[in-house]
Amino acid sequence: MKATRSTVTIGSLEVDGFMLPDGTYRMSQTQVAECIGDDPIYARRFLTSKALKTLRGEGYTPDTFNVDPSDQSRGQTRIQGWPLEVVYAYWVYRCFKGSKPAFTLVMALGTETLERRFDNAFGVIRSEPEREQRLSDRLQQLQQDLDRLGEGFALDDVIRQERDHYEKWFSDRGIDPWEIDPS
Repeated sequence: MKATRSTVTIGSLEVDGFMLPDGTYRMSQTQVAECIGDDPIYARRFLTSKALKTLRGEGYTPDTFNVDPSDQSRGQTRIQGWPLEVVYAYWVYRCFKGSKPAFTLVMALGTETLERRFDNAFGVIRSEPEREQRLSDRLQQLQQDLDRLGEGFALDDVIRQERDHYEKWFSDRGIDPWEIDPS
């Protein structure tokens, strides 16, 4: 299966997008991680996570495909590509793990999606460059807001995750953590 490659702009990010012969889109596993500043190992681990298995089933593996040589000006000729719903699921998953870059990207893209629907309902027409600039500005503003907010943003979530982890650990061993006498 051969895919065609095109540059896709997401605000100030540029990624390689791929279209398979059936018209579906893919993004390389490596760039999925790099978009939010993750090491690609996190994306590979996501492929074996319970979250993805619940969404896509036990036997899910991403597509591996060749890129049409006429589109081959850079990069690999064989790509491990993720469908867009898996890309977005990974970014949302990383939000829950406390990734601020994932959070800003997911928030900005979600807001852009809503804005497009409202623009359509009210007959507002924007050019794609204008939309990209608005997305870039939104990403920058969200990043600044999160930087001001600081680590306190994720602290409650981290504490909750640790509590849940230890509660499960005790429960798996037949101990009710809420009945332990601290004295």
